[in-house]
Amino acid sequence: MSRELRLPQAGGSLYSYTPGQSAVIELPKGPLKSRIAFSAAHVVCDPFADADPLTNAQIDWDGTLAYRRHLWSLGLAVAEAMDTAQRGMGLDWIRAQELIRRSIAEAKSVGGKIASGAGTDHLAPGPHVTLEQVEQAYEEQVSFVEGHGGQVILMASRALAACAKGPEDYERVYGRILSQVSQPVILHWLGDMFDPALAGYWGEKDLDAAMDVCLRVIRNHADKVDGIKISLLDDEKEIRMRRLLPESVKMYTGDDFNYPSLIRGDEQGYSHALLGIFDAIAPAAAAAIHALDAGDEARYNELLEPTVALSRHIFQKPTYAYKTGIVFMAYLNGHQNHFRMIGGAEGSRSIVHLSELFVLADKAGLLVNPDLAVQRMRHVLTLAGVQ
Repeated sequence: MSRELRLPQAGGSLYSYTPGQSAVIELPKGPLKSRIAFSAAHVVCDPFADADPLTNAQIDWDGTLAYRRHLWSLGLAVAEAMDTAQRGMGLDWIRAQELIRRSIAEAKSVGGKIASGAGTDHLAPGPHVTLEQVEQAYEEQVSFVEGHGGQVILMASRALAACAKGPEDYERVYGRILSQVSQPVILHWLGDMFDPALAGYWGEKDLDAAMDVCLRVIRNHADKVDGIKISLLDDEKEIRMRRLLPESVKMYTGDDFNYPSLIRGDEQGYSHALLGIFDAIAPAAAAAIHALDAGDEARYNELLEPTVALSRHIFQKPTYAYKTGIVFMAYLNGHQNHFRMIGGAEGSRSIVHLSELFVLADKAGLLVNPDLAVQRMRHVLTLAGVQ
């Protein structure tokens, strides 16, 4: 069967495209050495569950855990129950607990590295929420993750953003939680382009002022902080903060636009990674860091640079809809047999967007089985009314 597709573009016209523009990336094996690279992993929806898909979508546990085993097999670590898994955007704390419990157990069984998100998403933001309630909510989730033997990623809190009066409230809450954790955590500073409810985080609208607050928290509790992941899509801000961190504290880039240069680093240091895009580009990400381990920077660049256009496309505004593209990639590559998401989020991107994603993935060598990808793309096009 011909691989040629008729793809839609803005304005309603169609154009022909035949995949096979780049060699498919060979899947690497073994642990990574020079960088820690977390992939924030998505969850697989159960399309056959007889439940309301908007408010009570169920998870396909076999498919979800199988994808995590795939990531571990490449040498990547898994960041569990993060925004990529639709945390707070379809995945509530009750189901997140089961996801965390199952994934930590699976990680132990295969020797995979994992860290899990602990936040306050079971506490609805509102005018009557107090700092004490935010602290209690954090304590409950941190206790759950640590109680199952997991490392904590301390997620940003919508409730704290809503009730904090200024920087001192953030320092109080984070200080209390960090003083109680049993092992160093990864802090997570998520910009408002990913979650508008987090605008003005750390009690400051100016990012440099907010960074100063965050650095003060880290310095005061450096023995309890493994690292910080910032997702601001601003490489200069990340580099500035990276150079100001205590020597023992790692920077985990969350910049889905500038990750190749940030991970490669400069004469003053580099970033590790905690990225949603590493779910979609896992083969390229793992192979590139394996190349960096071997001192082959040219190969590192060759593998990662073509993925940037794909990542910028997946994370285009509205940025929080990026999860749709992540799951679409998993569908195209045969990691799940359907393109459905919890909360019906598969409808969050247009067929024009998904068509361009297909082309960019092919050009980056990320369609693992081009014939399968074409077959599945045809199904999606037909459902969208493309003849």
